[in-house]
Amino acid sequence: MKIVADENLAFTDYFFSEFGAIQHVAGRNLSHQDVVDADALLVRSVTKVNAALVQNTALRYVGSATIGTDHLDIQALNAAGIPWSNAAGCNAQAVAEYVITALLHLKPELISVEQNFCLGIVGLGNVGSRLATMAQLLGWQVIAYDPLVSKESVTQVDFSALLAQADAISIHVPLTKVGQYPTHHLFNATSLAQMKPNAILINSARGPVVEEAALMQDIRVTHRKVVLDVFEHEPEISEELLQLLALATPHIAGYSLEGKARGTQMIYEAFCQVFNLAATKRFETQLPNGEPYFAQADFKTVLTQYLAQIYDIAQDDANLRACVKQGKVEQHAFDTLRKNYPLRREWAAHGGPQA
Repeated sequence: MKIVADENLAFTDYFFSEFGAIQHVAGRNLSHQDVVDADALLVRSVTKVNAALVQNTALRYVGSATIGTDHLDIQALNAAGIPWSNAAGCNAQAVAEYVITALLHLKPELISVEQNFCLGIVGLGNVGSRLATMAQLLGWQVIAYDPLVSKESVTQVDFSALLAQADAISIHVPLTKVGQYPTHHLFNATSLAQMKPNAILINSARGPVVEEAALMQDIRVTHRKVVLDVFEHEPEISEELLQLLALATPHIAGYSLEGKARGTQMIYEAFCQVFNLAATKRFETQLPNGEPYFAQADFKTVLTQYLAQIYDIAQDDANLRACVKQGKVEQHAFDTLRKNYPLRREWAAHGGPQA
């Protein structure tokens, strides 16, 4: 069996080498020629899996080790009769921890304000739900907007109410342009104007959910703190935008060792189901032990004292800004940061809580 896999997937050899030869490729530059005689294709969000890529190939399975599916042309896959799967929720915990880390980095005093701080969450899927649980552990007030999901554990409000009430807003929706609730440019000049001027905005979902030009103008007027892990024109990022942001990271919010490994395991299990093989491997057997920070003190004390050791978000921000050349971060630099990213550990690896 021939398996073509994005070179940045974690533990690909561990999970798949027993089934055949693995060809590791740069996912963003994948071509029809790369997969024409392949039995399986394993990708991330940087690969556009469309009709031009998959038609008239030997492919019998496509797996994406990602939460989202906007890079997959599902209609084309179905038309070609190719089973596919993604890894919904694989790095949800990592993204939730990223958001809390960003907030505590920008405002360390939030560790003790409890109900005096209101976090608004847009989207209550795997990530949003986990973030709500983790924020509630800190005692924060949590409100959420999601017209398609209902959670008894979270106070849900309409979009306008969330914009008006939240002291920080974190976005966790897929990118959609059709349907009753499209998310493309959900945050535009109108919605940004409804936010509190000092409310923090965090986007770790998909770049085009936030209209970049409107965001830049809003920051110039309000001076609000904005955290972006994803960008409308990614992988290129303008220096002008970076200079306006409080924190900027190269689409790595979900880049925990556990999240990466969990994503590969999920497409491995789907692969085994498609090819009628026994799925016997678990990613946990491949992970080293983490430093037991949370065994030393209570949850809030550990985050106060060891947050930068657990995840140094400021270093990720500095690394991205250091890539600016001739007024922008270019694709090669952006991709290199992601390829060489030192995967961090989730809090559970250090003895901490998990949603």
